Amino acid sequence: MAKESKTVKNKNSKAKKKTTQSTTVGYIPNLHNRYLDVVIPRLTKRFSYKNIMEVPKLATISINMGVGDAKVNPKALESAIDGLTMISGQKPVVTLSKKDISNFKIRKGFPVGCKVTLRGNRMYDFMERLISIALPRTRDFRGLSFKSFDGRGNYSFGVKEQIIFTEIDYDKIDSVRGMDITFSTTAKSDNESYWLLKLIGLPLREKPVKQEEVEVING
Repeated sequence: MAKESKTVKNKNSKAKKKTTQSTTVGYIPNLHNRYLDVVIPRLTKRFSYKNIMEVPKLATISINMGVGDAKVNPKALESAIDGLTMISGQKPVVTLSKKDISNFKIRKGFPVGCKVTLRGNRMYDFMERLISIALPRTRDFRGLSFKSFDGRGNYSFGVKEQIIFTEIDYDKIDSVRGMDITFSTTAKSDNESYWLLKLIGLPLREKPVKQEEVEVING
């Protein structure tokens, strides 16, 4: 009887693990669903894509936090790593100086900050929290500039204070730090990337629309 009860328990535990795994695998973030249901059809219409594989998509989101006194103050770097871990939900890596900078007393290989690169579901979850919670908490926020593209479909902007993220406990941080956030896309042009990010929900400011584009959309 004891052996039978152990067997039943083992089967039940395995079944619970399988259920948990299937639930995790089947989870699709809200913004990913929006991309599939809304963004793809609208981008296809706007740019006349012939194949769904041509439609650009969000590839990665990189978050970089600089720590100027990381070499002389290890606790500052540790605090930045902990904060970025809470914000992103992923362990960041320490960034090292690539060359000597005498004005800042920095040598090649010195720690200067930390960064994290998000992909998949974690990327979409972070973007949703950024759009719906963090950015609206920014002081005097009036939308993101539409001019911060790099010419290859990638978009970057800076955040002055990490405390706009609700995951950060203001009483437990040593100092207020900013960060740079970069959206890497598969778009071939800045215009395609602009509409991709805007349709997903990133609060980009409106940019002048050419008359030809209006005719294509309305037509």
